[in-house]
Amino acid sequence: MKVVLFCGGLGLRMQEAAPSIPKPMVPIANRPILLQIMKYYAHFGHKDFIICLGHRGEVIKDYFLNYNEALANDFVLNGNGREIELLASDIDDWRITFVNTGLHNNVGQRLRAVQNHLADEEMFLATYGDAVTDAPLGRLITNFRGRDKTGAFLCVQPKSYSFHTVALSEGQLVSGIQDVTRSGLWINGGFFIFRQRIFDFIEDGEELVEEPFARLIERRQLVAYPYEGFWAPMDTLKDKHNLETLAATGHPPWEVWAARNGNTPELETAAWS
Repeated sequence: MKVVLFCGGLGLRMQEAAPSIPKPMVPIANRPILLQIMKYYAHFGHKDFIICLGHRGEVIKDYFLNYNEALANDFVLNGNGREIELLASDIDDWRITFVNTGLHNNVGQRLRAVQNHLADEEMFLATYGDAVTDAPLGRLITNFRGRDKTGAFLCVQPKSYSFHTVALSEGQLVSGIQDVTRSGLWINGGFFIFRQRIFDFIEDGEELVEEPFARLIERRQLVAYPYEGFWAPMDTLKDKHNLETLAATGHPPWEVWAARNGNTPELETAAWS
């Protein structure tokens, strides 16, 4: 199943951390967050990627054009340094399509721009280039495949954000205030599954999660999968520091591809029906 990666935004809130590179290339533990998102999908067998480029897209192209498997994996050097025997590999069996989808286009228009690359896909996956999770993607796909719906997305609780929700009564009186982590609020986690007919719901100029999703909701064609496990964005410098702290433990929760004691960790999930 193909994976569409939205990597064309300006990423203005991350300019302080990396003013000269696009946000998906901001490193976490010396590896771009984009590569770590791709490794998440590859772990579940989805290795055919379409990268929607925009702001500083040439940086993303250059990274993969010059990607060196030996620098990312263990290897044996033979023949006085003339032969390299890789003991593991990262991306040798991946297929990556790079598409310029415009500098200022929104996500809906970027998706429409790669529609021809998805023509043979009855279903496909999509996500932004700035969030990581350990959600059980295989179970999500299996559930969605058995339902006659057009779109689905992971919804999460904003545990990494620090703000308060406010309830107002008449006369602008505050009737309640609560930390967002205890508010019961759910947000779009940005990991999508779509059927080909999603393109029937997107008109010219529209953002993906506004008008098109409103049409899907009206026709009962949109599913959300609540997930209480790990999910974290990288919207700000604080978010980057939080992810770096997790990476420094040696076992960041989003690295589902990394075996622990020879096994992939079990994931807890809500019941989806």
